[in-house]
Amino acid sequence: MRPPQLDPQQQAAVDAPRGPVCVLAGAGTGKTRTITHRIARLVTQGHVSAGQVLAVTFTARAAGEMRTRLRSMDVHGPGNSVQALTFHAAALRQLRYFWPQAVGSTRWELLDNKFPVVARAARRAGVGTATETLRDLASEIEWAKASLISPDRYPEAAARLQRDTPVEAVKVADVFRAYEALKTDADGDMLLDFDDLILLTTEILSEHSAVAEEFRDRYRCFVVDEYQDVTPAQQQLLDAWLGRRDDITVVGDANQTIYSFAGAQANYLLDFSRRFPDAAVVRLERDYRSTPQVVGLANRVIGAARGRAAGTRLELIGQRPPGPEPQFAEYDDEPAEAKAVAAGVARLIERGVEPSEIAILYRINAQSEAHEQALTEAGIPYQVRGGEAFFSRTEIRQAMRAITQTAERGGEVGDVVGAVRTLLVGLGMTEAEPSGAQARARWESLRSLATLTEEMYAENPMLTFAGLADELRKRSEARHPPTVQGVTLSSLHAAKGLEWDAVFLVGATEGSIPIAQSFKDERAVEEERRLLYVGITRARVHLHISWALARNEGGKKTRRRSRFLASLVPDDSPARAIVEPTRKRTERVCRICGAPLRDKTALLLGRCEDCETDINEDLFLALKAWRTRQASEQKVPPYVVFTDNTLLAIAEQEPTDVKSLVAIAGIGAKKLDQYGQDVLDLVRGSR
Repeated sequence: MRPPQLDPQQQAAVDAPRGPVCVLAGAGTGKTRTITHRIARLVTQGHVSAGQVLAVTFTARAAGEMRTRLRSMDVHGPGNSVQALTFHAAALRQLRYFWPQAVGSTRWELLDNKFPVVARAARRAGVGTATETLRDLASEIEWAKASLISPDRYPEAAARLQRDTPVEAVKVADVFRAYEALKTDADGDMLLDFDDLILLTTEILSEHSAVAEEFRDRYRCFVVDEYQDVTPAQQQLLDAWLGRRDDITVVGDANQTIYSFAGAQANYLLDFSRRFPDAAVVRLERDYRSTPQVVGLANRVIGAARGRAAGTRLELIGQRPPGPEPQFAEYDDEPAEAKAVAAGVARLIERGVEPSEIAILYRINAQSEAHEQALTEAGIPYQVRGGEAFFSRTEIRQAMRAITQTAERGGEVGDVVGAVRTLLVGLGMTEAEPSGAQARARWESLRSLATLTEEMYAENPMLTFAGLADELRKRSEARHPPTVQGVTLSSLHAAKGLEWDAVFLVGATEGSIPIAQSFKDERAVEEERRLLYVGITRARVHLHISWALARNEGGKKTRRRSRFLASLVPDDSPARAIVEPTRKRTERVCRICGAPLRDKTALLLGRCEDCETDINEDLFLALKAWRTRQASEQKVPPYVVFTDNTLLAIAEQEPTDVKSLVAIAGIGAKKLDQYGQDVLDLVRGSR
């Protein structure tokens, strides 16, 4: 929904005098409309010519939308139009133009795929070259360069900021150092990556006064969109563009800062008025995207935020007609949640909502599998945005090939679940969650495939490898290919900047949103809150938030809903009636100090990790020896029998009967049937 004319706040931003202007623009408040009208006003009133305006943003789509709107407003002329580009596109143009003047005859080439160079650097540094490791190393190099951190400073910075490094920080620094060296050949010719475009353009403008003078004579006025996402390197380039001038308009919302992991720093937006004391500051708070009901929920979510960014929060005011209240729902497990969401999608389509106007949003891409399957079974087409469909992912294709090859050899006719887990271990599904975002994404996908295998086996205990391979192939072929008319499946990060009539925000549990990796840092938890806020504000009319208490069908209900929803579920919501009693039944407390247990290890041990307890060391050693024998006989990794933490919990609690044994996390009906008597005999013998 767009206002027929500029509202008073938008008009104030448009009419602000030439000079520093900061527009704090909430979600759906018409920021693009506002800044394009401001540019048009500056041009039409003769403050600046169209060709002297440089507007920068972060995506080609956003830059294209800005150019389209400016053309429709006739803010251009032959050879004299506003430049609306991404930071990198603007830097690339400037570097190509000024390179001969500033550098001379040295040749350079843009490196559009850095992985081969990162791989060579990793080998030189003695680091593994698995695809996911290389991706994580590339990401760390990109973050460091965006943050103006050299290889020598990387280890200290990584430790201080608690970076989730794929290998030891000193090894990342070694790879970073080797990578930079490999980009220059023996003749001095250079390969430049996208980060170098920013850094070298800044260097040329800073060190060559003639170049800077020519540039600043051409561009007199600057506009920066999504200013909360600017990195130190981009801010340094912006400073070089400006010189001593202050003709700049920035637009952003610190409470939509969700890319800190990539180097974004909201401080530049928060400190704008300190740097430019005479700056005009305008707040856009009228939301033309969402209903008052959706806006109200978004305000409550961000209203609980803490930290510096929270001080600039905008109280959005919904301008659309009233709509339905946001819905909350709790489910026993993820498959049940996915089926219910698919049913909800089908109902909306029956009521006339276009499939392309519906989105299912989740925290990590591995969560898409259950929803892809549920939509497929319901005959609803979909597209996956910001990631590959489950069966298209490299690691899943590799796993399916391994399963098919095993089936063709006629092997593994016994425990299919255990054998599949053994195969997946060889592909990267370690017992412990790995470091590095890409490695963790691969691990999550493989774990989802293991869960899918367990569900198939539960449905058909006679399942063979050949049957499993055939079923996986059928499921893969049944999945609908991407189509612009389909329901969108997307991670919350990939949904930024988009909007739909209906949004199903799924998996709203502790450990998912906020993600478990954020628990150690309050700043990271607050970024997760902002991510939820961004997800909610993608919805125009219909909003459905859900969570599941267990991962697998029939699994133990050890999960709990996100802390961000604590005060949001209405008292009369059907979810409230389900949530409260269930939480009381399933929430476990430390058997020593009585504190609630939250993380996975504590739940497995039945106590806080730092609570002291006695352990029957003889029993623990006997259990490990027994597990080794079982694993050897079954030809599976030891953790498939029982994990170390489960053995530790048994040795601490010394269960003497079935009831106390199954109370230990990790011992379900199947393992009780397989190993229960052996374990109880070992406990009794040790006592």
